[in-house]
Amino acid sequence: MKRCLDLVLCSLALLILFMPMLLVAIAVCLTSPGPILFWSMRVGKNNILFLMPKFRTMQKNTPNVATHLLTGAQSYLTPIGGFLRKSSLDELPQLWSVLLGQMSFVGPRPALYNQDDLIAMRNAKGIEVLLPGITGWAQVNGRDELDLEQKVRLDFEYLQRRSTPFDCYILFLTGMKVLGREGVAH
Repeated sequence: MKRCLDLVLCSLALLILFMPMLLVAIAVCLTSPGPILFWSMRVGKNNILFLMPKFRTMQKNTPNVATHLLTGAQSYLTPIGGFLRKSSLDELPQLWSVLLGQMSFVGPRPALYNQDDLIAMRNAKGIEVLLPGITGWAQVNGRDELDLEQKVRLDFEYLQRRSTPFDCYILFLTGMKVLGREGVAH
């Protein structure tokens, strides 16, 4: 059921968001040198690595670490990077990962391949069995403002409560958070 819902939502989102995605791609291209997409190595279901696309919001020379570990993260942003992050428009290419079955709309956010602490904490709670999501229970409860322990606690709560109605509730809350631009640190 979840996969069918993902495919239907993804198809609708791609139809509706095609033009905005095209405009964002053009804006990224015109405002900073480098590729339009940034392909980030992420940890998926059962700890299988996959490449997750995002619109590039950072300069080409940015170290490949989680943003909260980056000293002076603001200085690495492209001219439109801050806006793309605050509006979550940088996340739209992840629809490709949903189409491929590497991600779902709702699930724990996929860890970077080098976030060993987060990966170990999730594995200890059995969270690795979940397909990662574009949004999740942790994202609607604080996003970048949460420490790792809080994120893992919320991811574990999602593991225990997951259902179609709960996913729909999280999607609704995500829409509210995105419109309010809440919880984005960089």
